Amino acid sequence: MQDKKTSALISISLIAMLSGCATVETPNPTDPWEGWNREAQSFNDGLDDYVMKPVAKGYKWITPDFVDVGITNFFSNIDDINVLANNALQGKFLDSSKDIARLLVNTTAGVGGFIDVGSMIDLPKHNEDFDQTLGVWGVPTGPYLVLPFFGPSSPRGVFGLVGDAAMNPFTYAGFYLNPDWIGAAVSVGAGALRVVDMRSDLLGMEKVASEAALDRYDFFKNAYLSRRNYLVNDGNVPEDDVLKFDEFKDDGFGPLHPRPY
Repeated sequence: MQDKKTSALISISLIAMLSGCATVETPNPTDPWEGWNREAQSFNDGLDDYVMKPVAKGYKWITPDFVDVGITNFFSNIDDINVLANNALQGKFLDSSKDIARLLVNTTAGVGGFIDVGSMIDLPKHNEDFDQTLGVWGVPTGPYLVLPFFGPSSPRGVFGLVGDAAMNPFTYAGFYLNPDWIGAAVSVGAGALRVVDMRSDLLGMEKVASEAALDRYDFFKNAYLSRRNYLVNDGNVPEDDVLKFDEFKDDGFGPLHPRPY
Protein backbone atom coordinates (compact mmCIF):
# COMPACT_ATOMS: atom_id res chain seq x y z
CA MET A 1 0.00 0.00 0.00
CA GLN A 2 2.83 2.32 0.93
CA ASP A 3 4.55 1.55 -2.38
CA LYS A 4 1.39 2.50 -4.28
CA LYS A 5 1.17 5.83 -2.43
CA THR A 6 4.84 6.49 -3.12
CA SER A 7 4.40 5.66 -6.81
CA ALA A 8 1.36 7.94 -7.03
CA LEU A 9 3.24 10.84 -5.42
CA ILE A 10 6.18 10.33 -7.77
CA SER A 11 3.81 10.27 -10.76
CA ILE A 12 2.06 13.46 -9.63
CA SER A 13 5.41 15.15 -9.05
CA LEU A 14 6.64 14.17 -12.51
CA ILE A 15 3.44 15.46 -14.11
CA ALA A 16 3.79 18.75 -12.21
CA MET A 17 7.42 19.09 -13.27
CA LEU A 18 6.58 18.37 -16.89
CA SER A 19 3.69 20.83 -16.80
CA GLY A 20 5.98 23.46 -15.33
CA CYS A 21 8.55 22.85 -18.03
CA ALA A 22 5.86 23.10 -20.69
CA THR A 23 4.79 26.55 -19.47
CA VAL A 24 8.30 28.05 -19.33
CA GLU A 25 8.57 30.61 -22.09
CA THR A 26 11.38 30.00 -24.52
CA PRO A 27 13.17 32.97 -26.10
CA ASN A 28 11.77 34.09 -29.44
CA PRO A 29 14.52 33.29 -31.98
CA THR A 30 13.55 36.34 -34.02
CA ASP A 31 13.53 38.58 -30.92
CA PRO A 32 15.96 37.07 -28.40
CA TRP A 33 16.09 40.21 -26.23
CA GLU A 34 12.32 40.65 -25.94
CA GLY A 35 12.34 40.61 -22.13
CA TRP A 36 14.87 43.43 -21.90
CA ASN A 37 13.22 45.28 -24.77
CA ARG A 38 9.79 45.32 -23.17
CA GLU A 39 11.24 46.61 -19.89
CA ALA A 40 13.21 49.30 -21.73
CA GLN A 41 10.15 50.34 -23.73
CA SER A 42 8.09 50.52 -20.54
CA PHE A 43 10.76 52.80 -19.04
CA ASN A 44 10.78 54.97 -22.17
CA ASP A 45 6.98 55.16 -22.23
CA GLY A 46 6.97 56.31 -18.61
CA LEU A 47 9.66 58.90 -19.36
CA ASP A 48 7.61 60.07 -22.32
CA ASP A 49 4.36 60.30 -20.34
CA TYR A 50 5.80 62.18 -17.37
CA VAL A 51 8.57 64.25 -18.95
CA MET A 52 8.78 64.41 -22.74
CA LYS A 53 5.11 64.78 -23.58
CA PRO A 54 4.37 67.56 -21.05
CA VAL A 55 7.51 69.44 -22.12
CA ALA A 56 6.63 69.00 -25.81
CA LYS A 57 3.09 70.26 -25.20
CA GLY A 58 4.43 73.29 -23.34
CA TYR A 59 6.91 73.95 -26.14
CA LYS A 60 4.13 73.69 -28.72
CA TRP A 61 1.92 76.05 -26.72
CA ILE A 62 4.49 78.83 -26.27
CA THR A 63 6.22 78.55 -29.66
CA PRO A 64 4.67 80.35 -32.65
CA ASP A 65 4.20 78.13 -35.69
CA PHE A 66 6.73 80.00 -37.83
CA VAL A 67 9.36 79.70 -35.08
CA ASP A 68 8.60 76.00 -34.65
CA VAL A 69 9.03 75.45 -38.39
CA GLY A 70 12.22 77.51 -38.38
CA ILE A 71 13.76 75.46 -35.55
CA THR A 72 12.86 72.22 -37.34
CA ASN A 73 14.44 73.57 -40.53
CA PHE A 74 17.56 74.65 -38.64
CA PHE A 75 18.22 71.17 -37.27
CA SER A 76 17.34 69.63 -40.62
CA ASN A 77 20.00 71.86 -42.18
CA ILE A 78 22.60 70.74 -39.62
CA ASP A 79 21.58 67.15 -40.35
CA ASP A 80 22.37 67.69 -44.05
CA ILE A 81 26.08 67.54 -43.12
CA ASN A 82 25.49 63.97 -41.98
CA VAL A 83 23.27 63.24 -44.98
CA LEU A 84 25.78 64.38 -47.60
CA ALA A 85 28.60 62.44 -45.90
CA ASN A 86 26.58 59.23 -45.84
CA ASN A 87 25.42 59.67 -49.43
CA ALA A 88 29.08 59.93 -50.42
CA LEU A 89 30.00 56.88 -48.32
CA GLN A 90 27.26 54.92 -50.11
CA GLY A 91 28.53 55.99 -53.53
CA LYS A 92 25.56 58.26 -54.24
CA PHE A 93 27.71 61.12 -55.45
CA LEU A 94 24.96 62.89 -57.42
CA ASP A 95 22.74 63.02 -54.34
CA SER A 96 25.72 64.09 -52.23
CA SER A 97 26.45 67.00 -54.59
CA LYS A 98 22.81 68.07 -54.32
CA ASP A 99 23.07 67.86 -50.54
CA ILE A 100 26.09 70.18 -50.62
CA ALA A 101 24.18 72.67 -52.77
CA ARG A 102 21.17 72.42 -50.47
CA LEU A 103 23.33 72.99 -47.39
CA LEU A 104 25.01 76.05 -48.90
CA VAL A 105 21.75 77.58 -50.12
CA ASN A 106 19.88 77.02 -46.85
CA THR A 107 22.77 78.23 -44.73
CA THR A 108 23.14 81.47 -46.70
CA ALA A 109 19.85 82.43 -48.37
CA GLY A 110 17.93 80.46 -45.75
CA VAL A 111 19.42 82.48 -42.88
CA GLY A 112 21.32 79.68 -41.17
CA GLY A 113 18.84 77.06 -42.27
CA PHE A 114 15.75 78.53 -40.63
CA ILE A 115 14.13 78.83 -44.07
CA ASP A 116 14.13 75.77 -46.32
CA VAL A 117 15.04 77.55 -49.54
CA GLY A 118 16.47 74.33 -50.99
CA SER A 119 13.07 72.66 -51.24
CA MET A 120 11.73 75.73 -53.02
CA ILE A 121 14.33 75.38 -55.80
CA ASP A 122 14.09 71.64 -56.33
CA LEU A 123 16.79 70.56 -53.89
CA PRO A 124 14.73 68.19 -51.71
CA LYS A 125 15.75 66.82 -48.34
CA HIS A 126 17.37 63.37 -48.44
CA ASN A 127 17.27 60.92 -45.56
CA GLU A 128 20.56 59.13 -44.94
CA ASP A 129 22.40 58.14 -41.76
CA PHE A 130 25.31 55.94 -40.78
CA ASP A 131 23.07 53.00 -39.91
CA GLN A 132 21.84 53.02 -43.52
CA THR A 133 25.42 53.25 -44.76
CA LEU A 134 26.38 50.19 -42.72
CA GLY A 135 23.35 48.40 -44.16
CA VAL A 136 24.37 49.30 -47.71
CA TRP A 137 27.85 47.97 -46.92
CA GLY A 138 26.29 44.64 -46.01
CA VAL A 139 26.38 44.85 -42.21
CA PRO A 140 23.35 42.90 -40.85
CA THR A 141 20.84 44.64 -38.62
CA GLY A 142 21.08 42.12 -35.80
CA PRO A 143 18.36 41.48 -33.21
CA TYR A 144 15.87 44.18 -32.34
CA LEU A 145 17.08 46.25 -29.39
CA VAL A 146 15.32 48.95 -27.36
CA LEU A 147 17.70 51.48 -25.81
CA PRO A 148 16.73 53.46 -22.70
CA PHE A 149 16.17 57.12 -23.67
CA PHE A 150 16.90 56.45 -27.38
CA GLY A 151 14.12 53.98 -28.17
CA PRO A 152 14.01 51.32 -30.93
CA SER A 153 17.37 50.29 -32.35
CA SER A 154 19.60 47.33 -33.16
CA PRO A 155 23.30 46.43 -32.74
CA ARG A 156 23.95 48.02 -36.13
CA GLY A 157 21.84 50.99 -35.08
CA VAL A 158 24.04 51.56 -32.03
CA PHE A 159 27.10 51.93 -34.27
CA GLY A 160 24.97 54.14 -36.50
CA LEU A 161 24.24 56.47 -33.59
CA VAL A 162 27.95 56.72 -32.83
CA GLY A 163 28.75 57.50 -36.47
CA ASP A 164 26.02 60.13 -36.67
CA ALA A 165 27.27 61.78 -33.48
CA ALA A 166 30.75 61.92 -34.98
CA MET A 167 29.37 63.88 -37.94
CA ASN A 168 27.32 66.30 -35.83
CA PRO A 169 29.12 69.65 -35.38
CA PHE A 170 27.46 70.18 -31.99
CA THR A 171 29.41 67.17 -30.71
CA TYR A 172 32.58 69.23 -30.96
CA ALA A 173 31.21 72.44 -29.45
CA GLY A 174 33.48 72.01 -26.44
CA PHE A 175 36.57 72.05 -28.66
CA TYR A 176 35.95 75.40 -30.36
CA LEU A 177 34.04 77.30 -27.66
CA ASN A 178 35.75 78.66 -24.55
CA PRO A 179 35.44 78.13 -21.70
CA ASP A 180 34.63 74.43 -22.02
CA TRP A 181 31.42 74.62 -20.03
CA ILE A 182 29.94 76.92 -22.66
CA GLY A 183 30.65 74.36 -25.35
CA ALA A 184 29.11 71.61 -23.23
CA ALA A 185 26.04 73.75 -22.56
CA VAL A 186 25.61 74.50 -26.27
CA SER A 187 25.96 70.83 -27.19
CA VAL A 188 23.54 69.58 -24.54
CA GLY A 189 21.12 72.44 -25.05
CA ALA A 190 20.99 71.97 -28.82
CA GLY A 191 20.42 68.25 -28.41
CA ALA A 192 17.63 68.80 -25.89
CA LEU A 193 15.95 71.42 -28.07
CA ARG A 194 16.04 69.10 -31.08
CA VAL A 195 14.50 66.22 -29.14
CA VAL A 196 11.72 68.46 -27.79
CA ASP A 197 11.08 69.93 -31.24
CA MET A 198 10.86 66.48 -32.82
CA ARG A 199 8.61 65.20 -30.02
CA SER A 200 6.27 68.17 -30.40
CA ASP A 201 5.98 67.49 -34.13
CA LEU A 202 4.78 63.95 -33.35
CA LEU A 203 2.12 64.88 -30.80
CA GLY A 204 -0.64 64.44 -33.36
CA MET A 205 0.51 60.95 -34.34
CA GLU A 206 0.10 59.19 -30.97
CA LYS A 207 -3.23 57.66 -31.96
CA VAL A 208 -1.50 55.73 -34.76
CA ALA A 209 0.25 53.55 -32.19
CA SER A 210 -2.42 53.65 -29.49
CA GLU A 211 -5.40 52.74 -31.66
CA ALA A 212 -3.83 50.63 -34.43
CA ALA A 213 -1.78 48.31 -32.23
CA LEU A 214 -3.04 45.31 -30.26
CA ASP A 215 0.48 44.97 -28.86
CA ARG A 216 2.27 48.29 -28.55
CA TYR A 217 5.66 46.58 -28.34
CA ASP A 218 5.13 44.59 -31.54
CA PHE A 219 3.89 47.72 -33.30
CA PHE A 220 7.03 49.69 -32.52
CA LYS A 221 9.30 46.75 -33.30
CA ASN A 222 7.71 46.10 -36.68
CA ALA A 223 7.56 49.80 -37.46
CA TYR A 224 11.23 50.30 -36.69
CA LEU A 225 12.47 47.24 -38.59
CA SER A 226 10.25 48.03 -41.57
CA ARG A 227 11.40 51.63 -41.68
CA ARG A 228 15.09 50.70 -41.53
CA ASN A 229 14.54 48.15 -44.30
CA TYR A 230 12.74 50.80 -46.33
CA LEU A 231 15.53 53.34 -45.91
CA VAL A 232 18.46 50.99 -46.50
CA ASN A 233 16.83 49.79 -49.73
CA ASP A 234 15.76 53.31 -50.80
CA GLY A 235 12.11 52.31 -50.75
CA ASN A 236 12.55 49.16 -52.82
CA VAL A 237 10.90 46.84 -50.30
CA PRO A 238 8.81 43.71 -50.93
CA GLU A 239 5.05 44.08 -51.20
CA ASP A 240 4.58 42.05 -48.02
CA ASP A 241 6.70 44.41 -45.93
CA VAL A 242 5.19 45.11 -42.53
CA LEU A 243 4.43 48.80 -43.01
CA LYS A 244 4.58 50.90 -46.17
CA PHE A 245 6.16 54.10 -44.90
CA ASP A 246 6.11 55.67 -48.34
CA GLU A 247 2.39 56.17 -47.74
CA PHE A 248 3.02 58.28 -44.64
CA LYS A 249 3.57 62.00 -44.67
CA ASP A 250 7.19 63.11 -44.61
CA ASP A 251 7.98 64.89 -41.33
CA GLY A 252 11.10 66.71 -42.52
CA PHE A 253 13.42 63.91 -41.49
CA GLY A 254 12.21 61.31 -44.00
CA PRO A 255 9.28 58.87 -43.89
CA LEU A 256 7.39 59.22 -40.66
CA HIS A 257 8.66 56.98 -37.90
CA PRO A 258 6.25 56.24 -35.03
CA ARG A 259 8.72 56.61 -32.16
CA PRO A 260 7.81 57.67 -28.65
CA TYR A 261 10.17 60.67 -29.08
